Amino acid sequence: MSPEKTKSSIEIQLLKLLLICSLGMFIAGISTPMMTITKLIFLENSFSIISALLDLFERGQYLLLILISGLSIALPFCKILLLGWVLHYNNRSKKLTKLINLIHNYGRWAMLDVLVVAILLVSVKLGAIASVEVHLGLYWFAAAVLLTMWVTHRTVVLMDPKNH
Repeated sequence: MSPEKTKSSIEIQLLKLLLICSLGMFIAGISTPMMTITKLIFLENSFSIISALLDLFERGQYLLLILISGLSIALPFCKILLLGWVLHYNNRSKKLTKLINLIHNYGRWAMLDVLVVAILLVSVKLGAIASVEVHLGLYWFAAAVLLTMWVTHRTVVLMDPKNH
């Protein structure tokens, strides 16, 4: 095995490990509280993505439930699974090249979740009668998104036929 092939296979194994870490952070991010909103000093409401989705379901906001669960849970989870599949079968076939390009192009939307949470934070922070306290779930979620984006970038570089 050539030194370049060995370096490539070591990087693939590292990317797989980072992807598993990303999945763990993603699960922690969607299930642990992201923030607590305090209104009028004594009314507090902590929520995670999962609890917010359950609240949307209870209130009958099905369109918003589908939209947020699709963008915040289903698409990132599918991206992690597809990246794992591409890294596991790391041959450079046309099918995998198309798949990795699809994953890479989806990456532009990956930070949409964090943007929505940031906009929510800013809008609530601007209110005079409410304050927001950020919790660990937001950091786990953001770290998972960023790590997945980096793994995607490195996978695209590794799978590019021009590099081999």
